[in-house]
Amino acid sequence: MSQGTLFDIQHFGVHDGPGIRTLVFMKGCPLRCSWCCNPESHSAMPQVRYIRFRCKACHRCTEACTRGAITPINGSVLINYDKCRACTSRTCLDVCYHEALNLTGYSLDAKELLTIVSKDLVFYRNSGGGVTFTGGEPLSQPDFLLESLRLCQDAGIHTAIETCGYGNPDSVKAISPHTDLFLFDIKIINPDIHLRHTGQSNDVIIRNLDYLAKEHKHIILRFPLISGITDTEENIGEIIGLMKKLNLQEIQLEPYHTLGESKYEEFGVLHTENLIPEILNYPVETVIERFHAAGIACEVA
Repeated sequence: MSQGTLFDIQHFGVHDGPGIRTLVFMKGCPLRCSWCCNPESHSAMPQVRYIRFRCKACHRCTEACTRGAITPINGSVLINYDKCRACTSRTCLDVCYHEALNLTGYSLDAKELLTIVSKDLVFYRNSGGGVTFTGGEPLSQPDFLLESLRLCQDAGIHTAIETCGYGNPDSVKAISPHTDLFLFDIKIINPDIHLRHTGQSNDVIIRNLDYLAKEHKHIILRFPLISGITDTEENIGEIIGLMKKLNLQEIQLEPYHTLGESKYEEFGVLHTENLIPEILNYPVETVIERFHAAGIACEVA
C-alpha cells in the first residue's frame, strides 16, 4: 500500500466540487507560482513551521536543537531553515510547549485515508458530495493518488481532483477512469510568460488537458486572476480560444488575495507575493461578462 504525505484534511468543504466534501491536501508541487497562498504545499517533505506570535522566548528549542539551526533574537528565535530541513530528530518540537513550533506534513496510506473520509459518508450521500484531492499538486504523488481514488470509488464516493495539470501523462491516463471531476487550473497560455511566473513550461499541462477533454471527462477550469499577469486581455482571449477548441464549457475565477502571506515567513520560504497589486486590470464582473459573451459558464470559485 502506497504512502502519501498530506498537510491537512478539511471536512465540510462546499466550494471544491458538488455537495459537501472532504478536502485532502497533498504535499509537493512542481510549480512555484508567484501568487501561491500555500507555501507549505511546495515541499513534498514534512516541514517545521514557526508561528512567531505564539513564541514566549523560553529558548528551550535553542537548547534542544541538535543542528544549531535555532538562534535567540529580539524576544523570539531565528531559524536557519537550510539546517532545519536536513534534520529528522525534530527535538525542538518536543520542548515547545506553546506550539510556536509544529510539524506540517504527515504520512498515511490509502486505506488509512479511506477510514478518515468514510466518516463523512452520510454527508456525501445526502448532498451529492465526496472527496476532493488538492494540494500542492496531487499528481506529484501518483501511486498514492491512484490507490486512494480507487478505494473511494469502490466505496461509492464521488471523486474530484484539483490540479495544475503538471504531471506525467501516463499518470493522468491511469487516474482518469477513477476521477469523476477535474478542477483544472489554467493560469497562462503564453508558454514564456507561464515559465516566468510559475517556474515551469505549460506544454505538459496543455497536453494533459487536451487528453482529458478528448476523453470527455467532466472538467471545470479554474482561473486565478492576478493583476498584470493573468488578467490581461490577451491571456483571457487565449483561454477562451483554448476552451472553444477543446469544447470546455465551465470556468471558475479565483481572484488574488494575500491571506497566505504570513505563512511564507513561518516556513522560511522566499516569495514575491508582496510585489503583486490586489487591484485587477478588470473588475471580476467584467471578466465574467467576457466569458459569458463567448458562451462559457463562468462564476467565482
